[in-house]
Amino acid sequence: MTRYPRFLKTHRPTTIVLAAGLFSALIALASSGVAGPDAGLPLSSAEFVAQGGAGSGVEGTPHPAATASDLPGGEVKKEHPTATSASVPNTSRRPNIVFILADDLGYGELGCYGQEKIKTPRLDRMAEEGMRFTCHYAGFTVCSPSRCALMTGLHMGHASVKGNGGALKKEDVTVAMLLKEAGYKTCMIGKWGLVGRPGHPGSPNSKGFDHWFGYDNQGFAHFYYPEFLWRNDQKVLYPENHNLRTDDGQYVADVDKKGSYAHDEFTTEALGWIRENKDRPFFLYLPYTIPHAELTVPRDSLEPYLKLGWPETPKLIDKGNNGGGGYGSQYKRGYCAQSHPNATYAGMITRMDRDIGRILDLLDELGLGENTLVIFSSDNGPSPEGGQDVEFFDSNGPLSGGKRSMQEGGIRVPMIARWPGKIEPGTVSDHPSAFWDFLPTACDLAGIETPGNIDGISYLPELLGKSDAQKKHEYFYWIWAVRAGKWKLHPGGPNKFRLYDLEKDIAEKHDLSGEFPEVVERISKYFEKAKQ
Repeated sequence: MTRYPRFLKTHRPTTIVLAAGLFSALIALASSGVAGPDAGLPLSSAEFVAQGGAGSGVEGTPHPAATASDLPGGEVKKEHPTATSASVPNTSRRPNIVFILADDLGYGELGCYGQEKIKTPRLDRMAEEGMRFTCHYAGFTVCSPSRCALMTGLHMGHASVKGNGGALKKEDVTVAMLLKEAGYKTCMIGKWGLVGRPGHPGSPNSKGFDHWFGYDNQGFAHFYYPEFLWRNDQKVLYPENHNLRTDDGQYVADVDKKGSYAHDEFTTEALGWIRENKDRPFFLYLPYTIPHAELTVPRDSLEPYLKLGWPETPKLIDKGNNGGGGYGSQYKRGYCAQSHPNATYAGMITRMDRDIGRILDLLDELGLGENTLVIFSSDNGPSPEGGQDVEFFDSNGPLSGGKRSMQEGGIRVPMIARWPGKIEPGTVSDHPSAFWDFLPTACDLAGIETPGNIDGISYLPELLGKSDAQKKHEYFYWIWAVRAGKWKLHPGGPNKFRLYDLEKDIAEKHDLSGEFPEVVERISKYFEKAKQ
């Protein structure tokens, strides 16, 4: 089975309708234009085989050959023949969009957000080259609903997924569907988190992504040596990932030599896809699984932290998610045992940081950097489920709470945006924004009309330094919490609430509901308004 095929033929671009207002500002600052309807279409499997390509055509055409710079440690895993296709000249076109998502990364776990132990030099540099948001919110406090908000532009009052393991409905319109209709090539690599099995109406391919590579199962995405992944409708088997654990639940000492680490597979796929689609506008959604438990990382990322001699409390097997069962005997007992959870956790984040740097470097190498908006964020706050000590890392920084909490530490997340020549380097923004704002932002970037029935507001003006033109939300809503202006309100029982002034009390330590009953009365109405 070819591991990294080229991509299947997809729909042709349609005519673009330029959105008024915001996109006119973008035209003055960035290149625009639309390729002809036949330009740059990838070859279908049958076309490639007919031209003498390798393979049977079942899996599509193969990726260009991997290079040493595209693979961890510089080692080339496999060589794959390069297919030819028509191309669009790399001039005068709409911007590419790359959205990279971490899984359970805390607000305080990057150097540019105050982290002192975990090294994240490339994300720190990304912040120096672009804009760092200090008041950005996830869609919810756990995975699936948060990603639903990101994809659909809807907050929890209107989103179809409000709990983990939920699936998008057939009628849900995603940002990928809108961009694909506008002529963008679209790709999702990693953890969908919204039910991804091929053929399901809520799968990535059904929701606008031309190409998809990753996990189809929410639980299985917690494990880094999968026995299979999916590439569109084809199951990609990893027989080398069988029987990699010892009797005590730890991975064998040379696991990174014997097995294939899912995160590395995702990075290699992303690098190849960018190269393949460099000559036309594209949207790449890259939801990595790092640093979500389980905790394991190849030795080259672990060793630098082991040398620091940090305090460790070993994690035993039988503690943690079992992946939903049915995915191989080695996972039935739950997350792996880990003798050095702190060092491993740090190594995982630093490895992700390194690979984000490789993606940014590739964009610059291909001459795409100045025409590509890259955004990095996390789906919710930090979790100690893998065994690491969140207090040791100060994972939520100045915030209280973490994953599953409605406090700021559960929903306020890092966000960094890079767009050389468009975003002023080293900018720090305190503009309040949320996951449901990404869809309208992407529509403005693509020059298409934003659907009228969403909750998001484009933050493109903020990115372009036009804060005076930036619209603001009346309120933010997460089922059990509402923010309006500087005020944050939590239900505390029947007709009882807790009120916090986030400008003075970001840690939510001082309940002011007794002092400002009129504020409580005003903001509490949003709990019902958000569902209308």
